[in-house]
Amino acid sequence: LGKCLISPIVLAAYAYNRSLSELGPSGRTESEPGVLCQLFAFFMAFFGLAPTLLLLTMALECWLSLGHPYFYRRHVTRRLGATLGLVAAGLCALFCALPLLGFGMPMQYCPGTWCFIQMASNRPHQLIFPVLYATLMGLLVLAIGACNVSSMWHLYSMARRQPHRGTPAAAATPRMEEFDHLVLLGLMTVLFTICSLPLIIRAYMGAFADDFNETADLRALRFLSVNSIVDPWVFIIFRTSVFRVFIHRVCRKLNSRR
Repeated sequence: LGKCLISPIVLAAYAYNRSLSELGPSGRTESEPGVLCQLFAFFMAFFGLAPTLLLLTMALECWLSLGHPYFYRRHVTRRLGATLGLVAAGLCALFCALPLLGFGMPMQYCPGTWCFIQMASNRPHQLIFPVLYATLMGLLVLAIGACNVSSMWHLYSMARRQPHRGTPAAAATPRMEEFDHLVLLGLMTVLFTICSLPLIIRAYMGAFADDFNETADLRALRFLSVNSIVDPWVFIIFRTSVFRVFIHRVCRKLNSRR
């Protein structure tokens, strides 16, 4: 959805050889970017934060199903999952709309086809949103990491309790379906963390170190966009049967050597 909404705006800017502020209506003041640039900045902030919350719900579900199966069986339902998804999207939309109300300032980045929240400014009220955004992203990264580490520990404990000799092969296999989901979630989490940290670091440096570097900010935004591009390919490739068989053979060889 993010690519379908953002990509046509970028392609139109290249086709007409104009910046985003020049394509749409101008802002209320001369220093304020155009309306299309403000909308682009909102989309960038929203689609950087909303998938992070969805990734957290995936990590929480994995942690509850492995560590607290009775609670998961009684309270976690599909209706609850759909409700949480809608609530998370609504909260992200309200939070990312704060710059449109004056808590933060959208900024157009070189070469004029990128817009995001200005991460360095001499006005303190314009730094409230980027600091809050970076703090929220950092907390989500820590929460996702903690849930996944706990899930890995539960899975390792389950594998240790499996009988090794004198049992059928099906009984000795340590829940490979859950293991597949966990490895997939781990890969996506590592990718998400690597792509999110540059933006978090740049937001804090712009707010507290007064470091205005448009090139570094643009590089951080590109890292953030890589996550949404590569994540689907990681999911598609890992869910293929050939790749899963390869992972299982590697795990069996490691266990046999031990």
